[in-house]
Amino acid sequence: MRILLVDDSRAVAAVMAARLTLLGHEVTQAENGQLGVDSFCCCPPDLVLMDVEMPVMNGFVAAERIRAFEAKQDWAWTPIIFLTASDTPENLVTAIEAGGDDFIAKTVPEAVLQAKMKAMARIAGLRKQLFEANHKLEALAHQDGLTGIYNRRYMDLRLDHQWSEAQLCGAPFGLLLIDVDNFKRYNDHYGHQAGDDCLRAIAAAMAEVVARTVAKCLSRDAFVARYGGEEFAVLMPRCAEVDYLTVAEQLLDAVRQLEIPHAHNADWGIVTLSVGGAYVARAEGRLALLFRNADANLYQAKRNGRNRAEACSVAADVSMVAGG
Repeated sequence: MRILLVDDSRAVAAVMAARLTLLGHEVTQAENGQLGVDSFCCCPPDLVLMDVEMPVMNGFVAAERIRAFEAKQDWAWTPIIFLTASDTPENLVTAIEAGGDDFIAKTVPEAVLQAKMKAMARIAGLRKQLFEANHKLEALAHQDGLTGIYNRRYMDLRLDHQWSEAQLCGAPFGLLLIDVDNFKRYNDHYGHQAGDDCLRAIAAAMAEVVARTVAKCLSRDAFVARYGGEEFAVLMPRCAEVDYLTVAEQLLDAVRQLEIPHAHNADWGIVTLSVGGAYVARAEGRLALLFRNADANLYQAKRNGRNRAEACSVAADVSMVAGG
């Protein structure tokens, strides 16, 4: 168990740290409440052992600061036990109100110390299991069940946040809407199981393209999501226009290279995509405009023969800009 020990007495801290280390725990020390809070925020432990009376910041105030920090994070509650030579009822009430969980005397007998640390270790293990389970549930809630990439719900949530951030700093923003060409004909000819396999392969290929984009920092927050049915979307905040156009072509190439047979896809004979894009050099105005332009360009790509990308730059103050 990782324990943060906060005590201004070097002698007391050294003795307690030695006792805890002998019990098999990893101990980090801080000399006052402020340093304890800083250490906690930098690397949250499994347990905090905190003196009450300290210079700079006492233990009660430090506990309040730690609880305030925890409230902003995606984990909840780290046990805080106060070390004191005065376990009066008044101190106990103050400790609980400050966010503490227990008191132990600095001269606590070895058997009692060992028993409390065993209890805290069990709690730390349960917290870790709960944290991991919650993250798995969150990931599943954001994941498309068929393809494994992000789903429409996650896209909508993240898109609003990304657009707001881009607006605040006047950053560029790129959107690509993707449709699998003649996918109904594919399903009718090869069957729905083959159709599902096809969508999974396409999603994986596109995710790889976007991952390379993120790795190269062309758009560090770019992601691909299943928009619905055989439709997908790629969001590229803070990207240069040349990179956005390059990714559109790379998506087309990645799916062509899969060479999935499609006997009813015009003259191509393999599965292909149509891509419609919209790009703004500065995020302003309504996000719906970006989608309208990308959607219009997607239909333009289909009208122009499919297996191609149509993308344009748009001005935020116009109702519609077509382009190719």
